[in-house]
Amino acid sequence: MQAGDLYDGDIHYKTPSDFRVPGEGVKYGTVKTDTYFSTTTGRDRRVTVVLPASYSTDKKYPVCYLFHGLGQDDTDWLNAGAPVIVGNMAAAGTAEEMILVLPNCRAREDDSADPPDAFSLSNYRAFDNFINDLRDNLMPYIREHYAVAEGRENTAVAGFSMGGRTALYIGLSMQDTFGYIGAFAPAPGIFPYELNDVAEEGLFRPEDFCLEDAHREDTLIMIVAGKSDEIVFEFPVSYHNALEKNSCKHIWYKVSGGHDQNVMCNGLYNFAKKLFM
Repeated sequence: MQAGDLYDGDIHYKTPSDFRVPGEGVKYGTVKTDTYFSTTTGRDRRVTVVLPASYSTDKKYPVCYLFHGLGQDDTDWLNAGAPVIVGNMAAAGTAEEMILVLPNCRAREDDSADPPDAFSLSNYRAFDNFINDLRDNLMPYIREHYAVAEGRENTAVAGFSMGGRTALYIGLSMQDTFGYIGAFAPAPGIFPYELNDVAEEGLFRPEDFCLEDAHREDTLIMIVAGKSDEIVFEFPVSYHNALEKNSCKHIWYKVSGGHDQNVMCNGLYNFAKKLFM
């Protein structure tokens, strides 16, 4: 086997053919739409919460925060079938029961989907600002209103595209909070770049893009890319290369698909298999 084959998701990170199809006799959890007040944006914000099928306040559940792409909102992962994917896995015993939290990551006054300034620094900065909303407003709301298991070993963050960039930024900035970090076709911006007439200085320097010594052995990082992605191109592999250069243990692979739900959902499936074990 050639070294490159180790990173071939079509070989090593397959999904069942029906992993996104509602199963006969499978019970799925409740999908709720909540509103919480954000001191970060100064207004009420919407969040979608997916509870396990057997949800009970007599039990504590781990939480996975799932982030959407550049022009999307909290409905993105619903449209991709995240409740069915994780529900099927929980029923089959291939994933732990968990609460999914699907926020709107555009943390600014106008957080509506498909903004006219999607490809702008203003929109990108709103995603970066979400770290404050998540830490100060959303996570306290979730802990107060749901039966949440505390601790980084019970808390995951992941996302697709711009949500993948946001997950990497938040996960590596808040290592004491998140024990699992997933990035599926993550967007540029982790390091300095220029694209679509926008230039950013980067959220990290490549040499600082790694886990702290205290968390090098107890954190899962997974980065997934599409083999034919013509939106984020080789930015995901640059994140993998930096982690590898920094001797930071992680999972990296490329799977058939472009910048699409095939890659997005394959990433979620394989990430969920490794959560909270």
